[in-house]
Amino acid sequence: MSGDRWIALGAALAGLAVVCGAFAAHGLDTQLPKQYAGQTKSVAGETVPAARKYIADFKTAAEYQMYHALGLIAVGLLMQRRAAGSLNAAGWCFLLGILFFSGSLYTLVLTGVTWLGAITPIGGLLFIIGWAALAVGTIRRTPNAGETP
Repeated sequence: MSGDRWIALGAALAGLAVVCGAFAAHGLDTQLPKQYAGQTKSVAGETVPAARKYIADFKTAAEYQMYHALGLIAVGLLMQRRAAGSLNAAGWCFLLGILFFSGSLYTLVLTGVTWLGAITPIGGLLFIIGWAALAVGTIRRTPNAGETP
């Protein structure tokens, strides 16, 4: 994918992260206590209302989406300076990581389908691989047209 497209996609996903964060702060705080009334979850050895945990999970999903949307913008900016397969790989890892990590948490919170939690770590692993690929892409320098290596 081109640098411009990674930048546009990153910008769109960053905007969507703001929408999701606002929804968590101003919509879920009233909906989830009704949806998960009487249910509890264990968090760090403490039992808390399920709604509180799920609101925190939704906010975490939005936060990680924002970080990685900004990562996509960085990928696009770097790709405008030089093409590198590892930069493109970083972009795809960030995009798929957002889908798996943030997407699974959004869906889990809104639907209560708990098996989706098994997908979340795949997204986290993709984020880690993406950052490693971004590092490699910035270190490896491919010559621009007309330059000698």
